[in-house]
Order: sequence, then C-alpha cells, then structure tokens
Amino acid sequence: MTMDANFKPALRLTGVHANIDQYHILEGVDLVVPKGELTVLLGRNGAGKSTTLRTIMGLTTVKAGQIRFGEQDITGWATPRIARCGIAFVPEHMGVFGQLTVRENLVLAAVSGVMDEGRLAWLLDLFPPLKKFWDRPAGNLSGGQKQMLAIGRAVIEPRELLLIDEPTKGLAPAIINDLADALEQLKAEKVTILLVEQNFAFSRRLGQSVAVMNDGRVVHTGSMADLANDEALQHRLLGLGLGEHQ
Repeated sequence: MTMDANFKPALRLTGVHANIDQYHILEGVDLVVPKGELTVLLGRNGAGKSTTLRTIMGLTTVKAGQIRFGEQDITGWATPRIARCGIAFVPEHMGVFGQLTVRENLVLAAVSGVMDEGRLAWLLDLFPPLKKFWDRPAGNLSGGQKQMLAIGRAVIEPRELLLIDEPTKGLAPAIINDLADALEQLKAEKVTILLVEQNFAFSRRLGQSVAVMNDGRVVHTGSMADLANDEALQHRLLGLGLGEHQ
C-alpha cells in the first residue's frame, strides 16, 4: 500500500512478538490497518492470523513490539480496557451465550447497559433473523444465525474497529452471501474491519486491502484487487490461486 505523509491508520502493529505457552507464534508482526476500510488477513493454517487478532485484543500477551490504536499505545492493556476504547472482537467460536435469548445476548453486549433504539433498529435491519428469533435461546439458532448474533453483539454500540475471525467457517453458501451483504453495509458505515478468512471468494468480494502472513510474520501487504488479479503472486504467497479455493 502506498501511504502519504498524512496517512493515519486505525491500527498499527510494529515488531509484535507473542507466545502461546512455550510456542513462539508471532515473530515480529508489522501490520497497518487503514481507517474506514476492510482489511483481510490471509495465510496458510498456522501462520499466526488468529493469534494476531487475539493479541490485538489483549487475549495473548505481547512479548515485544508495540500495538497502537489511533493515537493510543494499547500494548499490554487488559481486554476490557481495549473493548471500552472502541475495539470489538468476533472470535471463531462466536462467543454467544446459548442459554440466553437473542435479546439478552445483545443487552449483555451493550457496554452502557442500554441499547439505543435507533441503533437496534439498524442492527435488526442488517440481520433480519435476529428480529425473527428475538425471544428464543441463542443456542437454538443455526450456525449462520449465531454468526449474525456474534457480529451483532460486536456492533450493538458503535465501534471504531471490528476484528472478525473466520466468520464463514462451516456455513452454507446462502448464509455466507447474507453475511457478505451485512459486512458490505458495515463497510458503507466506514467501520474499520480486520478480517481473518479462508474463503477466498468472500475475501475477494469484501477486501479493500490485504496482508498475508507466513510463519508468524506479515510477508505481503497491498490492495486486494491487485492480489486477486495476480495468480502467480497468489501461488507464491498462499500456495494456490484464489479461484481454486472458494
């Protein structure tokens, strides 16, 4: 990505190292996430993508390096403090409470404790199944509906940055398309999104910028359009072309 002198990213990781138990997973991650864009984080399994999201969120300890969110150095902050400053995380396992209703899940996710009625109306328009199953236990929802609820929990209040880990995993194509439509709307709202995703068709549709990880480092950054149009680069970075893995 070409950045002018006035460029101010939403998020910047500089030389970030992180361990899980005795394993050194992140080996000096340098990553810039442009404000108001959707950035896709790609890479082979085990490259460190999910650990990068968890480290940004304070769920994995930074051993070295720096994480800046806007003008703030959030390196080493506790997860609740990171959440309060405007970052939300949708983990791969979704993190919904199955015994609570859809409504209760959303109320619990509202940091202020009160849901703004206008914001709620916008969210239910974004994800119509949440309105349909409003008073039903979240554990009774389908996988795709749970994913909608997980994202809904993350954006029930305005967020400056949304971290989403593998949202399409195990979902039917029709549900994946609905999720893509919803994320398009969030993009139109200028929510900054960092997305980890293995579904390359989904990534190609949504991504504006892209970073590719390998062995705990970012080895490529650029526009998604450029990567999508360069099959040789796809094979070199990912081991396959985007069109070969839908």
